[in-house]
Amino acid sequence: MNNRQHTAKRWVVKVGSSLLTNNGRGLDESLIGAWAAQIAALRQSGIEVVLVSSGAVAEGMKRLGWERRPHALHELQAAAAVGQMGLVQTYETCFQKHNIRTAQILLTHDDLADRQRYLNARSTLRTLLALGVVPVINENDTVAVEEIRFGDNDTLAALVTNLIEADLLVLLTDQPGMYDQDPRQNPNARFIHEGQAGDPQLERMAGAGGVGSLGRGGMLTKVRAAARAARSGAATLIAYGREATILQRVEAGERVGTLLLPGQETMAARKQWLAGQLQVRGRLTVDAGAARVLREAGRSLLPVGVMAVEGEFGRGELVACVSEEGKEIARGLVNYSAAESRKIMRQPSDKIEELLGYVDEPELMHRDNMVLS
Repeated sequence: MNNRQHTAKRWVVKVGSSLLTNNGRGLDESLIGAWAAQIAALRQSGIEVVLVSSGAVAEGMKRLGWERRPHALHELQAAAAVGQMGLVQTYETCFQKHNIRTAQILLTHDDLADRQRYLNARSTLRTLLALGVVPVINENDTVAVEEIRFGDNDTLAALVTNLIEADLLVLLTDQPGMYDQDPRQNPNARFIHEGQAGDPQLERMAGAGGVGSLGRGGMLTKVRAAARAARSGAATLIAYGREATILQRVEAGERVGTLLLPGQETMAARKQWLAGQLQVRGRLTVDAGAARVLREAGRSLLPVGVMAVEGEFGRGELVACVSEEGKEIARGLVNYSAAESRKIMRQPSDKIEELLGYVDEPELMHRDNMVLS
């Protein structure tokens, strides 16, 4: 049993197109129903689940009667638009059998690169999870500016894992996991039960084709996704999606699939990712009381503790928190713009809506989006 997967309470589960469409023959409704039942059981155990789903283009091609995958971008986008309807209908029907509501969310990588849209997506997903809804996420293929690739949803799943601070990323595939060589060519290929995400050797093994047939995404995108997920401290499990109770076996901590562990504990890795990826856009001068709770208690920063606002930054950008003496205490993502911060500074959180006309978060900077300097 691996304690890491056994104790994980927030999962991102990604299912690939070859599984969903039964290798292109149409949506496998019985398999999707089985996943819905397993996710319902996970929720009964107190585990929150976000589902990242491929398959829109493949399902759209079937509905349109196209036997060959088109090359023109507008045709790929049209297929995705048609196929997305089938995916949504099937997921909603399957989860309704368990009295579970679902929500469709279409994202692009740009949505998660832009800090304001990043926070919007994060807030929406956290709210849906708190409401007991299962979000179903897919790449917004119909508006993508670059050509659609089947492997992209592995990367998207890893970015969603970072976004919601999930403990575990489960990549369900049509193979049992990863081998050090191609088992079709070498019967002595060794199955990899466990490794460290980001290990360069794993990329070399995946790039050499040591994975069997995994659809168009391939094992390399999954290994790279594991490295991305590890930035926020999440483990990644690559497992066989057609097994009837695969998610329950993962929950029980059984030795299934290939488990890729992050090199550091969750909090340390996520804080380093936050601090290393972004550039400071402004400064918030905080009073002595706020400085003390930031340093000693690791608390969130409330507007009432802010004395001055410097710079012109937008919601979701990285801002430094400094003491009255000008010494940096922490840095993190702000929930309000510079102009809004000036309006609410020195004010209690229950005044935010009155002053701004809306309220997003009671904190000016949440501790989950902050790293001490």
